[in-house]
Amino acid sequence: MPQGLAKKQTPLDVPLHSDVHAQFGRFVASPQTTGADIIWHEGADCAALRQRLMHQYPATLWLTGLSGAGKSTIAFALEKILLERGHSCFVLDGDNLRHHLNSDLGFLAADRRENLRRAAEVAHLMNEAGLITIVALISPFANDRAMARQIVNTQRFIEVHVSTSTELCESRDTKGLYARARKGEISEFTGISSPYEKPVAPEIEINTELCSIEAAAQTLHAYLLANNFIKSNR
Repeated sequence: MPQGLAKKQTPLDVPLHSDVHAQFGRFVASPQTTGADIIWHEGADCAALRQRLMHQYPATLWLTGLSGAGKSTIAFALEKILLERGHSCFVLDGDNLRHHLNSDLGFLAADRRENLRRAAEVAHLMNEAGLITIVALISPFANDRAMARQIVNTQRFIEVHVSTSTELCESRDTKGLYARARKGEISEFTGISSPYEKPVAPEIEINTELCSIEAAAQTLHAYLLANNFIKSNR
């Protein structure tokens, strides 16, 4: 296990309690009142069977950091490593989600929270299906990331802080977003006109100023191995 990566102390296969599963509109500001007429349907307990079939435990690696930090590039590099080794996984990229599922949301605090909530619920569903999910999302606010951890299930949630500096992120900005934000052309731009609250105790911290994308992806792969989410013989 790479230096500085602490192993999770909680069991890997602890399911969400049914009352949390069935809580209507969890973390939604104004859920519809018709929720009283909706019943949660419990299926057969297939988690253990999925784990045996897929030879892995579900997990969500939540990559958070500034725009341009390298989150998406690392996420897709890790996905390639896992797929080549026979593991079922999928990347939920923030920009991709905003193209369709979250295309009705803006960048004010309430919309950012809803954007993150939806991403977390999708990640949770993918974990329930047995997949390893890799989320690449700026997710700038600590309270919102704490909400995502609760939605996903803390035993499955791996917070990864991609801690690349603002200066380097800005130098990488091929789309010119930082320059436009500094001119006031983009409001609520994280790191310039909107704050980024750094994780206090992430499971993993990666600084792409100090390592390559491939090395970063290998670090995440090593964490999954060390914590028994995956097996080395796959």
